[in-house]
Amino acid sequence: MLPSISSRRRFADLTEQEVLALAISSEEDDAQIYRSFAERLRADYAATAAVFDDMAKEEDEHRRRLIEVHRRRFGEVIPLIRREHVAGFYARKPVWLSANLSLETIRGEARAMERQAAEFYTLSAQRTSDAGTRKLLGDLAAAEAGHEAHAGRLESQHLGADEKANEDADARRQFILTWVQPGLAGLMDGSVSTLAPIFATAFATQDTWTTFLVGTAASVGAGISMGFTEAAHDDGVLSGRGSPWKRGLASGVMTTLGGMGHALPYLIPDFWTATTIAMIVVFVELWAIAWIQNRFMETPFLRAALQVVLGGALVFAAGALIGGG
Repeated sequence: MLPSISSRRRFADLTEQEVLALAISSEEDDAQIYRSFAERLRADYAATAAVFDDMAKEEDEHRRRLIEVHRRRFGEVIPLIRREHVAGFYARKPVWLSANLSLETIRGEARAMERQAAEFYTLSAQRTSDAGTRKLLGDLAAAEAGHEAHAGRLESQHLGADEKANEDADARRQFILTWVQPGLAGLMDGSVSTLAPIFATAFATQDTWTTFLVGTAASVGAGISMGFTEAAHDDGVLSGRGSPWKRGLASGVMTTLGGMGHALPYLIPDFWTATTIAMIVVFVELWAIAWIQNRFMETPFLRAALQVVLGGALVFAAGALIGGG
């Protein structure tokens, strides 16, 4: 159980021994986080995993040097004090969250860790009166501040230009397969397939509230259906498309949003005002689909726009004719 805010110590109230103990536990935690990053990435991004392995070894070396100073000044018993015991001290994200982070996000998280550690050592060096301890903490502050550049050197050592480009390309491909492709399919289904029931209801009843209810039901129902279908039809193991629940979430949410976009205007009581706005929203949705296809799927924009707009126009016309009839 984490201590409450009121029971935490202020950094300014820590003794020099407690500051050293905090630095030791922080280095131990950071080394473990880097090893977790390495394990998370090893199967798909072996070169970047090697970078994090080396960074973990450096944190181990920092911890060893800090323990030597503590042993010289205060003896063998190191007080148990961790980040969560100090009010306002920087926190690390739980290690298990790394399973859900992208390659570039993990690299960015590592850079942020080094910046925070450098600031901690700079403040700690100002707190100590022992020359040897001050020198060590100052050296560690400089080392952590330079880790971003050092990480670049490690990347150069383990990651050639081609390897890094390949890893980045693989990460982008995985992002597209797991999030963009299912989300795009959902947005297309939600935006296009709900056109007919929504506008058929609108022109048949000219009742905005009824149209809104039908549109909401169609959108939510389609979202649930698309989400479950996407998650159930492929577990991602053989296809490499990633976690089924992630794909199902992307597909389901985007399907619902695609339909709700042109259902929400029917909250406006005036029928023609609501219908005009709904038509404008449909136009924006279809062009957004074309942009996503062009941006992520590398489909020529004009071809994507023609396909989407033509399909949407046909479904809209079907709904209007059925409702008007």
